[in-house]
Amino acid sequence: MRWFEDGRLRFAVGVEDTFIPQTRPGERALDEYELMQHYRFWREDLEYCAEAGSEMVRWGIPWYRIQPEPGTWDWEWLDRVVDAFDELGLDLVTDLMHYGTPLWLEDQFVHPDYPKRVAEYAAAVAERYRGRIRHYTPLNEPLLNVMYCGEFGQWPPYRTGDRGFVDVLRGVTRGIVTTQNAIEAVDEAADFVHVEASFRFTGDLDAHRETHDHLRHRRFLIQDLVMGRVGDDHALVRYLRAHGFGDDDLAWARAHTAQPDVVGVNYYPQHSTETFERGVTRSGGPRDLRPRHNAGVEGMKDVLTSFAERYGKPVFLTETSYTGTVDERISWMRESVAAVDELRADGVDVVGYTWWCITDMIEWSYRTGDKSAMNYLLTMGLWALEEESDGTLRRVKTPVADEFHRLATRTR
Repeated sequence: MRWFEDGRLRFAVGVEDTFIPQTRPGERALDEYELMQHYRFWREDLEYCAEAGSEMVRWGIPWYRIQPEPGTWDWEWLDRVVDAFDELGLDLVTDLMHYGTPLWLEDQFVHPDYPKRVAEYAAAVAERYRGRIRHYTPLNEPLLNVMYCGEFGQWPPYRTGDRGFVDVLRGVTRGIVTTQNAIEAVDEAADFVHVEASFRFTGDLDAHRETHDHLRHRRFLIQDLVMGRVGDDHALVRYLRAHGFGDDDLAWARAHTAQPDVVGVNYYPQHSTETFERGVTRSGGPRDLRPRHNAGVEGMKDVLTSFAERYGKPVFLTETSYTGTVDERISWMRESVAAVDELRADGVDVVGYTWWCITDMIEWSYRTGDKSAMNYLLTMGLWALEEESDGTLRRVKTPVADEFHRLATRTR
């Protein structure tokens, strides 16, 4: 029996693991493990995951460090981390890709060899840790990845517009498929949690009907592609063809698929619902965001139910949290867990709940900012990050951790 088939709700935490090492003038490398000093305190952070009562941990491998150049592998640190997961009895859900590629891969996701290179990396990890790493996420939040790298020009390869979106989409979706296929060839016991960001829309939808229709279909586009569900009747097939996704691309996507065992959905009440304003046209990009609407637990129920119904798979709330005070975080945690319980009682197959993340984290705006990292702190963790005079980021347990422990262990 697979872990998600026994009917239990698993509680998980995440370690923020965005890796974008490439830079250009006016940018800094964005490696959250470096910024949060996780490379220094990784053992303590994992111990806190166990202390919080978490059964599973979403944790990512920094590919650019593990493979510093083609054909060269550095396993020493990762070996120690995987050993610690075993020692602590934590079930590792491995993020193989969390936005960034190695420095040596020019053009990143649009390089013609990207699907081959990422598959080689995935196979190397699976071979080394066969039977120890059992759960894989081939690539976290692929739609958000494609938007930042291919539509907004914010992350490498810095493509923009519809053609940029489709070019990066091609590489990302093929990479997900080749990654999963490579792991399956090495470890037939592995399972796969595909993780997508959630996008919801409210406001004056009639005034922005065309844009809204496109975006509401686009929410599912990448999962549809990797599961082989994009045929001539798909709502976005004309868009894809118009911007360079040819018949050969569509044929490849139908012939080469990656079927998830569990579909992960990331939902943040403060960010996941965008508001369309009458008379206002916005790009929705990082520099021109539509206003966000806090849709609370109803928004969360909506996205979990939508993904469950569309794909007929168990769903996992793979990220949620609240940036704010301790009381605000505890309130959201209680409300969101109660909402998951309600969904399960109504027959929605929700198999997991994840608080993101175990510590506070550094906001992505650090990358283009000019202040020290702590000026971009997001207070969303179970443990707070507090800077000491020598620059050390001390981990300070908060009551949010105690509440998570209470909820996570309530039925054990």
